[in-house]
Amino acid sequence: MLLRDKLWRKAAAFMAACVIGGFLVTGLLVPAAALGSSLAATSTKLFEQLPSVLDLNPPARNSEVLAKDGSVIATFYSQNRVPVELEQVSPFMRDGIVAIEDSRFYEHGGIDPAGILRALYVDTLGGRQGASTITQQYVKNVLIQALISSGRADEVKSSAARTIGDKLREMKLAVSLEDKYSKDQILQGYLNLVYFGNGAYGIQSAAKEYFGVPASDLSLTQAAALAGVVNRPLYYDPITEPGHVVARRNEVLDQMLQQGYISTVQHDKATAAPLALNVQPTVQGCAAATSPYFCDYVQRLILNDPAFGADETARRRLLYQGGLSIHTTLDPNLQKVAQGQVNASLPPADPLQRGAALVSVQPRTGKILAMAQNTIYNPAPGPGHYTGNFALPETDSRGKPLHGAGGFQIGSTMKPFVFAEWLNSGRSMAVRLDGSVRTYKAGFPWKNSCGTTAGSYDPALGQTPLPNDDPYHYYRMSVLEGLYHSINTITFQSATQLDFCNIQKMATAAGIKDGHTNKPYDLSSIANLIGTQDVAPLDMATAYATFAAGGIRCRPVALETVTGPGGHHYPVPAADCTQTIDPDVAAGVTYALKPVLTKGSGYNIPVNKEQDIFAKTGTTDGHTQTWTVGATTGIATASWFGSYKGFGPEWANEHITINGKYYAGLDGANIAGTQWAHLMNAAAPKYPGGPFPSPPPSMLR
Repeated sequence: MLLRDKLWRKAAAFMAACVIGGFLVTGLLVPAAALGSSLAATSTKLFEQLPSVLDLNPPARNSEVLAKDGSVIATFYSQNRVPVELEQVSPFMRDGIVAIEDSRFYEHGGIDPAGILRALYVDTLGGRQGASTITQQYVKNVLIQALISSGRADEVKSSAARTIGDKLREMKLAVSLEDKYSKDQILQGYLNLVYFGNGAYGIQSAAKEYFGVPASDLSLTQAAALAGVVNRPLYYDPITEPGHVVARRNEVLDQMLQQGYISTVQHDKATAAPLALNVQPTVQGCAAATSPYFCDYVQRLILNDPAFGADETARRRLLYQGGLSIHTTLDPNLQKVAQGQVNASLPPADPLQRGAALVSVQPRTGKILAMAQNTIYNPAPGPGHYTGNFALPETDSRGKPLHGAGGFQIGSTMKPFVFAEWLNSGRSMAVRLDGSVRTYKAGFPWKNSCGTTAGSYDPALGQTPLPNDDPYHYYRMSVLEGLYHSINTITFQSATQLDFCNIQKMATAAGIKDGHTNKPYDLSSIANLIGTQDVAPLDMATAYATFAAGGIRCRPVALETVTGPGGHHYPVPAADCTQTIDPDVAAGVTYALKPVLTKGSGYNIPVNKEQDIFAKTGTTDGHTQTWTVGATTGIATASWFGSYKGFGPEWANEHITINGKYYAGLDGANIAGTQWAHLMNAAAPKYPGGPFPSPPPSMLR
């Protein structure tokens, strides 16, 4: 463009701005010829002093959490926006918005002096007509978005509060924008930024919100309706004010006809058509997710990690405005099975208010494949409403909140770690111990080289002798038999020969930690040998996956990749798989736990026993917390059923009817075992287990 043309265009823009400010009202009476080159030069000089740089940062856009197969688990946004290319917008929409909002869009240079003068004239007659071009509207919206994106939404001015200076600045920026970008680029930016009401930002979200179609498929009548909305989204609300919208739509169609965008036949047919909404409101956040508790876990992983921002405020802004594609490890088909199983165990709104949870990880990768529980993710009071995650500890390794329940007493699922240390210390599982020993006096010399261990089962002090789950196993038996029958007295007898410090180290090596503090499992009390401490189901699944993987522990991971606009990749936590337990020890544990499912405490669990699979059941005092945890080489699952609201007698699962079935005392092999079995059976085809290695002969004799 010639320099003189630019000069006159800027001068014209300045004159138009002054008209708005009232400075050239009298100038309306001055003949056009009087506005000579001197005025043009002066106006240009004043206009040049205004800022001309507009930073077109990407607008706030939706972030998506995606399952392993790419399906959407959840969407996060502060503004529901999905930017599209102009070629992906229906031509009817492109033409309609230009026809009604800025008929001279392809002729002016960002400011339309003729339009401003026309609007001023209409105003003097008591009418109402806008004068902002599409470019000006785009500039205004970009400036607003910049404030919102930087956390300064409170600085956004209302229309009444905007000053002449604000308007002049926008005009100057509009002229500058036209020099830098093509008309198509400006129109694309505008259509992706503008608000269409009811939380729909940008044409793609609006098309899906109101008509259930992508922007590319908008018909003439649909496009004309949306083109009319942007002027006053509340007044022209398609949902609450359809009459207003139809009238405005027909105005758009009239303008499209007058400007040659459509034929008379198209116009007449479209104006006679009903609005025909197909409202499909977009919901966002974890409450609307297909897997809400896993979604919340993913959200916390983002908000807790400095890789996504300097503080939680910055990370939240990135999550809700940054257009992230968060690819996760969740298997949606397996998740569906898991959710169905926990809901079948006890419906969320059941008056009993017991919890059920399943969480699965993949050995040797740490990938979380399923995470389900039988409550409703809703912070509002209501039957079954609960936002805590049964599967998780309270905090992560940094001490940041995970919204986890903090775990539950694990009962006899702790015994394999005592058994693992028995093997690790060079002992054989064939050694026979006296299961009739039930008394341990205060001051018994328990060995703990990194702390102290105390406690007693002493009738002389009025204490109950150490009990087993049934009265039939108080006799001498092998350590192996003691494990798969889950005999407390054998676990204690083995512990008399071990260092509690090493038992604790073995549990830590597998992945066990306190669900509330993230510290090593506490063994300062002898009662903790049989699982009186709280451990999160995710950590239990991880620990048993360590055994299934031949002693290779992998940190549980939920994130595969996190990608921002433009392909920027954010670092995600690694599984950091490490050999933490001797492979022979791991082989000995899996060997010893397989009989649990055939002749031990879980013999009645309905899992497919033709595969190489192991498990351990667990039940706490009062049958309050019940577990089954087990694995193949392909998948490890922790299953829990119990109380998440308290530990008193009112939460005991004794002499209780659940889902129409009476239980004198609920056992880990019952509800927890059944839901575990159904999930493992469903997982077997996709995550087949191979044979576990045999332990060395020295461990068996």
